[in-house]
Amino acid sequence: MAEIIDGRAVARQLDEETRAGVAALVERTGAPPGLAVVLVGNDPASEVYVAHKIKACARVGITSHEHRLPATTGQEALLTLIARLNADPTIHGILVQVPLPEHIDAGAVLGAIDPGKDVDGFHPVNVGRLSTGTGGLVPCTPLGVMKLLDTVIDDLTGMNAVVIGKSNIVGKPIAMLLLEREATVTVTHIETRGLPDLARHADIIIAAAGAPRLVKGYWVKPGAVIVDVGITRVPSPDGGKDKLVGDVAFDEVQHARAVTPVPGGVGPMTIACLLSNTVKAATFTGS
Repeated sequence: MAEIIDGRAVARQLDEETRAGVAALVERTGAPPGLAVVLVGNDPASEVYVAHKIKACARVGITSHEHRLPATTGQEALLTLIARLNADPTIHGILVQVPLPEHIDAGAVLGAIDPGKDVDGFHPVNVGRLSTGTGGLVPCTPLGVMKLLDTVIDDLTGMNAVVIGKSNIVGKPIAMLLLEREATVTVTHIETRGLPDLARHADIIIAAAGAPRLVKGYWVKPGAVIVDVGITRVPSPDGGKDKLVGDVAFDEVQHARAVTPVPGGVGPMTIACLLSNTVKAATFTGS
């Protein structure tokens, strides 16, 4: 049976480190780090994510500043708010929840955030820093993936890693982080020819394609380590409550060395890394 990589337990440990970092900042500056969360509209999934993030802030001592704007908010009004948050010394991290309404250019909005406060790690400056290995704030989900890998693999040097998914948010940043750790990385996607064969040669598989149960048992060699980033709600086969599944056919890969569950794997790490990034951003500013 494969070892289950418990994302909830690793996230709790990271939260303890973040809480200690908050306490150190309070002792040095007299004030906790501040995270501004901006939500435009009332997308149900975004509402849930924002609520989780605000609750997590309270858990580690970060002050959260919630900005809820109507779906009709114009782009200029949103950019004005971001400019104000950029200039506010009590705000160390800015998170704009996506997706944004169709009339707003998400790229322009995310690009307007001060790179030093971009705790999501999406700003082109932080993307450039990641690609060149020169620091900056790293996207939360890829950062969480690496922390999960570190719980089961001491040294990634020379290991063959296959990343399934090429998104700017997950796939590409994970590939760069793996390269920084001297792994040999192949970036693939659901249109990649011969994908099962490529996966079968991998010591590490990162599944981030958004395709439920894409990675089958025969894609995975014995002893591989699998991190499942995907999460999709699918109808229950018995007609009951919908079920959350990942990109990996979990029950078929028990010959792997270790695998993350869905839910309870990468998800908790994403929020824990957001909090950690907020403390890091506050440390950058020295305030």
